[in-house]
Amino acid sequence: MALDFELLARQISAAAKVAFTEVLTQHHAEGIYSFALYSDEGAMTVCPAINTLDHLATQPAEDHAYYKFEPAEWKYEMVGAEALFNEISRLVRTEVLAKAADEEWFVRFRKQLFDTCLDVLARLQQESFFRNAAGREVFLLFAVSDYEAEPAELAKQVRRLNDNAYRDEYLAWLRTWEA
Repeated sequence: MALDFELLARQISAAAKVAFTEVLTQHHAEGIYSFALYSDEGAMTVCPAINTLDHLATQPAEDHAYYKFEPAEWKYEMVGAEALFNEISRLVRTEVLAKAADEEWFVRFRKQLFDTCLDVLARLQQESFFRNAAGREVFLLFAVSDYEAEPAELAKQVRRLNDNAYRDEYLAWLRTWEA
């Protein structure tokens, strides 16, 4: 049985809302400014990451943009809606382990999983979920751990997910990668 990506998108959306709301409720005073969904190169996980302005202020000034925009460095990585994200990861991991020997299948599956995560974030952004919940603009990102994405692809994703000053700052930081 193939994974139902429409159902998976609904599960990821619900889990993202729960995760953001949980962390926001518990840590609102810390100045939450970002939310990311991320996976891994093997497409076996989907997890949230959230960062705060308070945490960002404790990071080295010379690497400010890196700590601001890199979900692996954010304070609340894999925090919020743990049971929901664990179930999502179990579903995708089970699918990958059952069929990963087929390289062509895996490449298509990974692309569909990553596109699904991006689509979920885009829909939540269009609904103003994060801005309404936090009462401020929130930087949104999809990331893949241990994976070197092309800067042009990252720029495209950030433009799709953000229409705020964070977008412009991220794009300026991205341009420094080429220097």
